[in-house]
Amino acid sequence: MPSVHHQRITVPFDYPVYFTRDVFAPANRALLEAVTRKEPARRHRLLVVVDGGVHAAWSGIEQTIAAYVAAYADHLMLAAPPLVVPGGEAIKNQPAAVSDLQARLHALGMDRQSLLVIVGGGAVLDMVGYAAATAHRGIRVVRVPTTVLAQTDSGVSVKNGVNAFGSKNFLGTFAPPFAVVNDASFLTTLAPRDAVAGMAEAVKVALVRDRELFAWQEANRAALAARELDAVCHLVERSARLHLAHIAGSGDPFELGSARPLDFGHWAAHKLEMLTEHRLRHGEAVAIGMALDSAYAVEAGLLAAAARDRIVTLLSGLGLPTWDQALRHCGPGERPLVLDGLADFREHLGGDLTVTLLTDIGRGIEVHEMRDELVLRAVDWLSRRDTDR
Repeated sequence: MPSVHHQRITVPFDYPVYFTRDVFAPANRALLEAVTRKEPARRHRLLVVVDGGVHAAWSGIEQTIAAYVAAYADHLMLAAPPLVVPGGEAIKNQPAAVSDLQARLHALGMDRQSLLVIVGGGAVLDMVGYAAATAHRGIRVVRVPTTVLAQTDSGVSVKNGVNAFGSKNFLGTFAPPFAVVNDASFLTTLAPRDAVAGMAEAVKVALVRDRELFAWQEANRAALAARELDAVCHLVERSARLHLAHIAGSGDPFELGSARPLDFGHWAAHKLEMLTEHRLRHGEAVAIGMALDSAYAVEAGLLAAAARDRIVTLLSGLGLPTWDQALRHCGPGERPLVLDGLADFREHLGGDLTVTLLTDIGRGIEVHEMRDELVLRAVDWLSRRDTDR
């Protein structure tokens, strides 16, 4: 008989998430506190990586960052001038982006006590976070998310990754950040399309976790669609706190199981992103995925048609799409390619399909099978609705 020793390791993780404005104003100590919170007596080496979109929108951001670090020179120092990298999903499709950054970290002698400060949208946070997590088996990261989507969801999460082999986030790690600083000032620099696209994840978390938040979104739809900052800030903070509560309280923060309630709408969204070659923003694809799954739930007898109608009305009212012609793209045998998204999702989950559907607004249920014919009936319903509008 074999001898067996069952090893159990418990590793606690903690990270603060700040909600603030003007993070690089010298009077704002949020970033200083985030960096120095574990070792306040040390002088910390930083490499700041800036999303190219942020760099273009914020004139002189390198000088602003340098001035902030200089204001706290007893505690902070730059290992090099801020590094600007291209933003957007395309950066996650470029293997050289990761290897080039890892080479830069090596050349600068960045070690496990150094910090990478990432200023950017979700794709840059994902790529840079992945590079950091695989250098020295983990360099500390402080995220400064700059989009609605990142401040609401990906920026406060424990995931990093890049796309590979035609699959979304095929390569990645679970690596909690050292800290997160959500700065509302960045939201004023976003293009209208990007600001609205980011709201999809806030709708998603309300649909599966918080009926009252969904009702607030309905009541404040006009202000959100107009991107009024106070309304958007309220949306971001409430949604981020719901995401954080799920990570802390789900019992599965590193997704070792197959249940992913906060991936509602994502099986189709990931496929649509690939089918459109990222013409659709992630949030736009998620909006369509949620509309599709809501319509499917009605076809399956799980959800009332009135709830589905409220969902698609809110999405449309915010300016999010609920239809794209890619839902009709077909492969061999005229099989709609979106259906392959279920197989892709099953593989991503480790072989067992678990999809969250709605039985009511704010209430989800896990299913382990989705019938192709009902998916296609849901697609037809979305198509008819789009035509009738």
